[in-house]
Amino acid sequence: MSEPCATVFVLDDDATVCEAIGDLLNSVGLDARLFLSPDNLIENISEAACLILDVYLAGVNGLDVQQRLANEEIDLPIIFLSGKADIPISVRAMKAGAAEFLTKPVRDKDLLDAVQQALVRSQAMQQQKRGLALLRERYETLTAREKEVMSLVISGLLNK
Repeated sequence: MSEPCATVFVLDDDATVCEAIGDLLNSVGLDARLFLSPDNLIENISEAACLILDVYLAGVNGLDVQQRLANEEIDLPIIFLSGKADIPISVRAMKAGAAEFLTKPVRDKDLLDAVQQALVRSQAMQQQKRGLALLRERYETLTAREKEVMSLVISGLLNK
């Protein structure tokens, strides 16, 4: 049984760029999902993936899309692309958690390397979420007294 291919969402208001990136990603076995509008993207996004996002979209800024995803608690690595990048924009994107910031035209290898790193990061984030969910589930099975003792142990108090 083969492992499912990773999903990479691409949001760029230039259909030609979007399709070219999609073709590149598909050529290496990735599942590219292409979007020209942030609204369509947000309705269809899943977290076990990464996002390639243009900074300057028609009518909206890519940084605003990044913030909207964060507000909706959609946590996935974002690779920003920009033909008109400047240092303040790239710093803002990286401080807000972007995985990478690349300038157009981007070399295929650089983009594929960034995607690979972002997908590894996405997988680690998903494992961490599953681990936390399991801990929460187990915590909920504790009695009130066990929860009380656990909070004391976590705060550093030991029974000695």
